[in-house]
Amino acid sequence: MATKDLRFFDFPDAERLPDGHPRRGMSVVAALSEWLVHTNRRLDGAWTQRYEHGVPVTDLEALQADGTTGTLIRFLPDTALRSQRLPTTDDLGRWASRWSDLQVRVDDQRESGSSSTGPVAE
Repeated sequence: MATKDLRFFDFPDAERLPDGHPRRGMSVVAALSEWLVHTNRRLDGAWTQRYEHGVPVTDLEALQADGTTGTLIRFLPDTALRSQRLPTTDDLGRWASRWSDLQVRVDDQRESGSSSTGPVAE
């Protein structure tokens, strides 16, 4: 997460994201976020780690296995990015529809914001 994902950088045939940009990996999201918390759950255990501006600020922390699997990414985009137009729920739904197993939950915690929860793509 703290280094660029070499599967996607400088590879001309890298998969394009729904917005047309080339895929770069989670390291870019981590680097462009004030903070990011990455949690992985597997059948044999789970762990989490926090990053600030792409740099790990905690060690991998073991979590209690709860029988679920999947990856959860929570992040706060950098202030400079937050001043740009935010994607709408429709934007997220359209982008997420390309991956049938992806679920997106938007929790807008701004004072004037509202929350939209639940899967956008099923």
